[in-house]
Amino acid sequence: MEKHKCGWCLGDDLYEAYHDKEWGVPVRDDDTLFEFLILETFQAGLSWITVLKKRENFRTAFDHFDYKKIAQYDQKKVDRLLQNEGIIRNKLKVNATITNAQAFMKVQEEFGSFSKYIWDFVDGKPIKNKLKDYKNAPANTPLSDAISKDLKKRGFKFVGSTVIYAHMQATGMVNDHEVNCFRYDEV
Repeated sequence: MEKHKCGWCLGDDLYEAYHDKEWGVPVRDDDTLFEFLILETFQAGLSWITVLKKRENFRTAFDHFDYKKIAQYDQKKVDRLLQNEGIIRNKLKVNATITNAQAFMKVQEEFGSFSKYIWDFVDGKPIKNKLKDYKNAPANTPLSDAISKDLKKRGFKFVGSTVIYAHMQATGMVNDHEVNCFRYDEV
């Protein structure tokens, strides 16, 4: 018997694999949190599957999401990225990635890790919602509003409330799996 999955991922093998293995799993390491932050930044205004299909290209183009390297990117590197057909070539988002890498490291300096900073917003524990249908998941919440506002104050770009809520879902800060999805209790 096939396991029930959230409706948003059905019909695409890449989407289903992402749903089954990654989405909603609590992430506490800074490297992965940064990767998702960057991918969510590029997703702004687009569908997640668009970004997911280009994920490996992003990984290669952005030095495996090494924020220490990205923080040092110069205009030559930006120009090369904007010529890379394997990624989403948006100048504002590319520049925001560099800015966000720099801001990310400042947060690490202040809090010891980005993970500690971001997880403190939920007291270190995932929020477990009870969605019967993924279509009822909010696009943002008062908490994602607050996190977005704080990140912007710290110099981050492309971190609106909707982007941050998607980041919270992806990194397991909030469990928005449908209650009858096999992953709901697993994550």
